[in-house]
Amino acid sequence: MAIRRITTTLMIGSLWAGGVIAQEEDGISTEVELGAVVTTGNTENENLNFRGEVDWRDGRWEYGFLIDGFRSSQEDRLTANRMYYVADAEYDLNEDSFILTRLAHEDDEFSGYDYQSDFSVSYGRNLLTSRENMALTLNIGAGARRSKSADEEFSEAILRLAGDYEWNISESAIFGQTLSAESGDKTSIFRSESSIETRILDNLSLRFSFNIKHQTEVPRNREKTDTETAITFVMNF
Repeated sequence: MAIRRITTTLMIGSLWAGGVIAQEEDGISTEVELGAVVTTGNTENENLNFRGEVDWRDGRWEYGFLIDGFRSSQEDRLTANRMYYVADAEYDLNEDSFILTRLAHEDDEFSGYDYQSDFSVSYGRNLLTSRENMALTLNIGAGARRSKSADEEFSEAILRLAGDYEWNISESAIFGQTLSAESGDKTSIFRSESSIETRILDNLSLRFSFNIKHQTEVPRNREKTDTETAITFVMNF
């Protein structure tokens, strides 16, 4: 129990410290998300979720960087270790449409791939602009992906489709849903994230999320579908 209390304290302290740093930069918004579960006794298990997102708007340009990580161990044996990075630049053509340039890189030690990286350029459209409590963004584009496993290394062209929906259910609750499909000649990747975020304080929220990643072709002895359920603290600035 002591370890659990210490972990929770460190989580909230880390979030508060990140907020102090973020507020020094004008024009930058930051979201930091952290969750941890530590058990001792008959079973020793550690799970850590981390997610950080920074957005910077400058006129018609908006730049973003995302880092998403998950680590799990049981009885001092590593069972999951994943890091996912996304950097993008968005240029607004007008109030309803934009051009998005996106670069992503994933290291997942247990996926069978050493890494997978992709680059794409998309056209996007903002929908539901007349609704005060809802927002929907759709984009379509093309690019290329590089994949490396123990058996092979290859590049392929991809077609990318993505959607992002947000619904302010109430003053303190937000539902979010993101979907993406990256289709290539050798393999295609589909991602889904569903979440509900409830505000606890002005800039502190509790978030429940469910993530799915499905890849059509994977290395031998690997599962095609990964799911992840998490409850985390979120600090917004």
